[in-house]
Amino acid sequence: MNEILIPILAVTIIGLICGVGLAVASHVMAVKEDERFPAIRECLPGANCGACGFTGCDGYAKALLTPGTKTNLCVPGGAEAARKLAAVLGVEAEAVEAKTALVRCCGDCDHTSPKEDYRGIASCQAAKLFFGGSGTCTYGCMGLGDCMRVCPHGAISLVKGISSVDASICVGCGVCAKTCPQQVIAIVPSRAKTAVLCSNHDKGAVTRKACSAGCIGCMKCVKTCEHDAVHVDGNLASVDYAKCIGCGACAQACPTGALHELVAAAAAKAC
Repeated sequence: MNEILIPILAVTIIGLICGVGLAVASHVMAVKEDERFPAIRECLPGANCGACGFTGCDGYAKALLTPGTKTNLCVPGGAEAARKLAAVLGVEAEAVEAKTALVRCCGDCDHTSPKEDYRGIASCQAAKLFFGGSGTCTYGCMGLGDCMRVCPHGAISLVKGISSVDASICVGCGVCAKTCPQQVIAIVPSRAKTAVLCSNHDKGAVTRKACSAGCIGCMKCVKTCEHDAVHVDGNLASVDYAKCIGCGACAQACPTGALHELVAAAAAKAC
């Protein structure tokens, strides 16, 4: 009998010692959570989009416990989230600039044509890895809907073979821009009134063959703009929204229509 009881007693004692040790260790080594964390986390929308630059809403909430972290980094939450965060942290609310996604491509079925008949996986990522996409423009939207599938708000649809953003729904979280393998989606201020709907960096003649609506780097927009808001770099025009007043002169001067005047209610829609 002792041969059975002694091992059982020994294991029981060891278990009790270990249990007490773990209980003491958990109390002594416990990392206390800042009492403000739940309140801060409650102010965030839970989109976990990463637009703030942190690993989701929890990561941003923890970062806000450190003095100096801005309260206006949550794009989906907007001004309301910034106001609530400032109230919880006892700091002054910072302004939030509303943003929206913009598809920098106008190469739909009316302006370009396919070079291949792709019948693989319906994914932009897969098509790009396989052979670079079916379009004649190697820089353009591949139109297989990766951005549409990841958009948490259903703001993206496919129109005439390319992605189109409904600016009235888009919150500018940037998930689509991070997903696009072509990097044709940009996050721009919602107040933007003019945009270059092209991402092609080839020379004008090459771009023209690939897409009739592509930017050919002719510099007419640069010469027309009186506010130094339009520049051409690498054969592609771009708009400086800090300087642009939305006069539309550059869009009117563009010979291919790559520069567009945006409508407020649908600023990010494709052409």
